[in-house]
Amino acid sequence: PLDNEEETAAAKCTQLRLGELLSISDLECSLCIRMFFEPVTTPCGHTFCKECLERCLDHRPNCPLCKQSLREYLKAGRYSPTVLLQDIMLATFPAQLAERREMHRAEMAELSNLTKNIPIFVCTMSFPGIACPLHVFEPRYRLMIRRCQETGTRRFGMCIYENGKSFADYGCMLEIRQVELLADGRSLVDTIGRRRFRVLSRGHRDGYHTADIEYLEDRKVAGEELQELQCLHESTYRLAQRFCEHGDLTSRHILMQHGPLPEKEEDIQASADGPTWCWWLISILPLDPSYQLSLFSCTSLRARLAQLQRVLAALLQQPP
Repeated sequence: PLDNEEETAAAKCTQLRLGELLSISDLECSLCIRMFFEPVTTPCGHTFCKECLERCLDHRPNCPLCKQSLREYLKAGRYSPTVLLQDIMLATFPAQLAERREMHRAEMAELSNLTKNIPIFVCTMSFPGIACPLHVFEPRYRLMIRRCQETGTRRFGMCIYENGKSFADYGCMLEIRQVELLADGRSLVDTIGRRRFRVLSRGHRDGYHTADIEYLEDRKVAGEELQELQCLHESTYRLAQRFCEHGDLTSRHILMQHGPLPEKEEDIQASADGPTWCWWLISILPLDPSYQLSLFSCTSLRARLAQLQRVLAALLQQPP
């Protein structure tokens, strides 16, 4: 058997021989014109970076080179690396491969920032602590969701469209809980609302919107002001219970879809966004999106509860 020195010498010899036969351009992806990163080979025999191929399949289920259908390959939803090619790259151009890996790591780190250039899904109102199921089919959002999973943040911003702007000035961070991939590349994404934010500036990345943001936080109160706030909280919650028990058929149908009114929290100021039951109520009440947005952007729990009291009182006074 070879000792360590002989093994090293043999490896160097192989590297030299392969290096004489190959150049970096032989190991480039035809889509990004960079050295392969996580190379995968299609059933028709063409090799691409995994990410490059996925981005092409977001748009149409065909091989980017020979246009052969890759529907069955897409349906499998799994792309195995081309191990031999990875070994050849490691043996011939280890420094360039390390550089390529570092480039990918830097791109992922940039995508992981949760206040700068965060991805924005422009769709519907979403609220802290409230589930938000999504059907993702547009290529730009398929890419966005995949990136959120790859970076490990599993988070993106949700904003509604606002006339004259690409999206509203306020939104909610959503956390991906589960993704169900469909055979044609679409997906059903189960998310839950996390923190509210305000948009500081808008941008774009690869077709989807991005934003620099700052998180919102309810103003904390103490002493007498806190006692008054707790009384207001109690009376508003009782009104919400009455609405859920005695509402009309429409509201009963909503309750069947959204489940029961959440329990009251012990400490009403524990969360930066206030009690979850308020957001649940705002999400089910028949409110105009612009009014929902004004409640959403308000950083006074007292003001939000007072508005909810007015809305509930008006709805409960309506004749059946």
